[in-house]
Amino acid sequence: MSNLHPIPDPFNLAAYVLQAGTETPDKTALSILSTEGCSDLSYAALIAAVRGTATGLLGENLSPGDIVLMRLGNTPDFPIAYLGALAAGLVPVPTAAALTADEVVRIIATLDPAAILHDPDVPCPKTESTIDISSLRTMRDLPPAAYHMGDPERLGYIIFTSGTSGKATAVMHAHRAILARRMMFDGWYGLRREDRLLHAGAFNWTYTLGTGLMDPWTMGATALIPEPGTDVARLPALIADHKATIFAAAPGVYRQMLRGLSPLYLPDLRHGLSAGEKMTAAVREAWNEITDTPVYEAFGMSECSTFISGSPSMPAKEGAIGCAQPGRRVSIRTSRGEARPDSAGTIAVHNSDPGLMLGYLNEPELTKAKFDGDWFMTGDQGAIDKDGQITYLGRNDDMMNAGGFRVSPLEVEETLLNAPGITGIGVTEVEIKKGTSVIAAFYTAATALNEYELTEYAKETLARYKQPRLYIHVDTLPTNNNGKIQRRILRDTFEAEKS
Repeated sequence: MSNLHPIPDPFNLAAYVLQAGTETPDKTALSILSTEGCSDLSYAALIAAVRGTATGLLGENLSPGDIVLMRLGNTPDFPIAYLGALAAGLVPVPTAAALTADEVVRIIATLDPAAILHDPDVPCPKTESTIDISSLRTMRDLPPAAYHMGDPERLGYIIFTSGTSGKATAVMHAHRAILARRMMFDGWYGLRREDRLLHAGAFNWTYTLGTGLMDPWTMGATALIPEPGTDVARLPALIADHKATIFAAAPGVYRQMLRGLSPLYLPDLRHGLSAGEKMTAAVREAWNEITDTPVYEAFGMSECSTFISGSPSMPAKEGAIGCAQPGRRVSIRTSRGEARPDSAGTIAVHNSDPGLMLGYLNEPELTKAKFDGDWFMTGDQGAIDKDGQITYLGRNDDMMNAGGFRVSPLEVEETLLNAPGITGIGVTEVEIKKGTSVIAAFYTAATALNEYELTEYAKETLARYKQPRLYIHVDTLPTNNNGKIQRRILRDTFEAEKS
């Protein structure tokens, strides 16, 4: 990989994240918020816990480079074990607690981990290499290990992505990937050392791990995380009571918070952050009106985290998701090369980006197929204007063809989500008979809605070629672990039931 960004050598991801905290050892690094108050962890205590965990893991006959599977729950044990493994030079693999034991068996077969860090409340088969959570917790009091310093290009951690196929794929990242997150501080967060960043997600979600924990710690700021089981309706009060300056959540959390919410006085809050899926204009505008603060969205993926966003210094234009973050090289590519301004193409990231993956584990051909020369092709469609503002058009697999027109499902979904009675929606193209496909809207609502009224609403709000021909009431919409709608499952289920 050619690299346009100077990277320290030798390097360790965990040492980099915790360096700022050594300058303010008594400052609160993490505050877990509850209705009774909060439980605080200072930077001194956090660093000691991480480095003690590193000592304990190495004492389990593990060696730098060994893969360690994480099956831990929504507790601070998760980030401490993650950074502890990295500090020791091990390769942690965070996974979603919602995975079933059968799914974990397949992951174990892919990884062949040297150890499994396990909370008994999280599904996982027992193995001889299991290290239980009680053992992990006692490690924190051990003498601190020296950080394992080495090549910044060496394998640092692995995360799983379902992609569009539904098949879990292991994405390998180098230690230097943490340096790309620094570009988000100005390019998305507007993050400052004195900030108190409240993230609404769980400890064991990668969005929380990065945006909610590691990034504020890298800056020397304070991370605020609500205790497990906190009602979404409680979040506005937590933002106010704990003087959060930045709030981060997925769009669905914002939607839930806004239900029945009156105007809020949040004098400390500067803005919100959103990622995971596209936020509708209606939700963004409602949040701005109720809190008098903006929301800045970011776009990314498991292979490169977030690399396009709006920010306080460069807000996204109406309809756009923002610009490439400073220091990132992003292009809209077609089969003929770079697309013209305002023309659709595939969003691509240059291979010099420090946040770009090393590749897919044991999948060299798949890795190779994702690159076109020096560009990593994301598979997501977009268009860029003369000012560098990028409009997201959806996954290449999700794009629909209606009468020769390319239609983004996101545009149709955002419009129809405002139809009376609809609480959620996924739009995709389905085959109704051989050679004939139409746009179908799968929606959730308290009860099935009048199809004529939905059709009339679409006629008033969408061009004819964008209007669904089918409206199908479903109990739930299939989503992946990041909350994104899996349109492929909607399409496949419909076509299987039809045949």
